[in-house]
Amino acid sequence: MNKDKKLDILVITVHPDDAELGCGGTIAKQVAMGRKVGLVDLTRGELGTRGTPEIRKTEADAAADILGLSVRENLGMRDGFFQNDEPHQLKVIYALRKYQPEIVIANALHDRHPDHGRAGELVNDAVFLAGLRKIETVEDGINQAPHRPRLVLQLIQDEYIKPDIVVDVSDHWERKIEAIKAYRSQFFSDSYHATEPETYISKPDFLEYIEARSREYGKYIGARHAEGFTCRRLLGVDDVFVLK
Repeated sequence: MNKDKKLDILVITVHPDDAELGCGGTIAKQVAMGRKVGLVDLTRGELGTRGTPEIRKTEADAAADILGLSVRENLGMRDGFFQNDEPHQLKVIYALRKYQPEIVIANALHDRHPDHGRAGELVNDAVFLAGLRKIETVEDGINQAPHRPRLVLQLIQDEYIKPDIVVDVSDHWERKIEAIKAYRSQFFSDSYHATEPETYISKPDFLEYIEARSREYGKYIGARHAEGFTCRRLLGVDDVFVLK
């Protein structure tokens, strides 16, 4: 593969803005540490009550610049109706082999929005399948090499889920909020004038809920703000003294 494409972390989430809400602070922190982070949106979020796919693309690009992403692309799956089946798995496998990340972050495995859980399962299955050499995918006329990331984490979204790990993002909280606010069509913004209906997430107090969650997770590790993640397998550390 082209070594310039290789990423340390690939976030694969279903709607533009899922990643910013769930792990924007972690992305910003890892980028600040010199790691290459990319983001793949599965859909254009075209079923959203507010905005259009074109508006959301512009907003997603702005958020990517704020977070310092190395790459952001959209797989163009059908919002609301994609499935965890072979054609969709192959699209995710292609992206995984293209960027060969060490770590993948995906949607929550169950949540208020049914797309979130389905996307989490899709990515989880594709990560395993991407390591099987007898599944063939082609990039620029050349067979892609199999690749299986060493760790898959799921972010936590609307529903409360007890995290397996929490990450201190206190020093990067403002950048996370700035990236979220780039989605002016989705979240409350004085500069977005639309005749579209107000939604659960466009109300002014929605970001207060996001902050309250980060404060709660942060409390347990003595941090102002933290983001939580789950993992389907047992996690380990080399040194217990790195734990908070």
